[in-house]
Amino acid sequence: MENFLISLINIDSTSGSENSVADYLIETFRPAGASLEIITSENGRKSLFYKWGEPKIIFCSHFDCVPPFIPASSSDGKISGRGACDAKGQIAVMAETCRLLHSGGKSDFGLLLLAGEEDGSHGAIAANKVIKNSRFVIVGEPTENKLISASKGNILFELTFNGKAAHSGYPELGIDAVRKFHYFLSHLFNFDFPNDDILGSTTFNFSNIISANASNVVPYHLKCKVFFRTTFASHDIIETKMRSLLDETDEYKILYSDLPMNFHTIPGFRTGVVAYGCDAPELKNLGTPLLYGPGSIHTAHTSGEYISIADMHTAVSDLTKIFEHLENELTK
Repeated sequence: MENFLISLINIDSTSGSENSVADYLIETFRPAGASLEIITSENGRKSLFYKWGEPKIIFCSHFDCVPPFIPASSSDGKISGRGACDAKGQIAVMAETCRLLHSGGKSDFGLLLLAGEEDGSHGAIAANKVIKNSRFVIVGEPTENKLISASKGNILFELTFNGKAAHSGYPELGIDAVRKFHYFLSHLFNFDFPNDDILGSTTFNFSNIISANASNVVPYHLKCKVFFRTTFASHDIIETKMRSLLDETDEYKILYSDLPMNFHTIPGFRTGVVAYGCDAPELKNLGTPLLYGPGSIHTAHTSGEYISIADMHTAVSDLTKIFEHLENELTK
């Protein structure tokens, strides 16, 4: 399991280039008893669906990663590198769980490895169109070995502030798009989003702020993105609030949006909530979702990303118990 994870980390599969790891798995990963279906999304990215029988319970995670690529290293009971916990470590753990289930005589389960989770859930959208008859999907993300009961949603906006160019010596003849952006910022940061009893506060961050005018020209154009982490209480009001802070010359687009989610939990497991999103909202046809995995989101997307080998082994045991519980639920 550890060597398998190291081999996956050492393949650069930054979102958009993850066919490199998909092709590696197609050539080298052929688990006993499984058939393989390749699911290709509209942008050509490959996702892989390993099937033992007719899957009613699906283990699912993603093999794309955020940049930059960081090769694997191992020390002090940890495996480090890009994707160690988010989410190649999940793949290694789920693959080992599937191996053990098959060797123990279990069937009717699957392992779904998805492309494009980090930049729009492209693989999940494609898989949701073709996979039928599944009843449960266990999504693998770093949850510190907890079963998650709820997760925040998200909305990504692209904003365009339009002003009027003028010589910067005569700013009164122009309309400064940066000042319009400043007005927007000050009001958004001072807005009290409703608190949510389950998911807490609504947060947001800005990126890709671009105002490309010459230094001696009143800024006439500014473009940016703002990404919201939403709650059950706030999700439906955010677009209205955004519109209220823009004037008639400004523009906005929603690039993508996922609702906050509730997840299935099982007695006997630690539970919690998370502030991040995952592929689950795009996998509605795969059945009731669960969210679980080793590793911490606090190291994911950082230069120090790692996963504990002990936590990986705990996760294999936990996932086996989760599978057996869900298998019993199917017979009720």
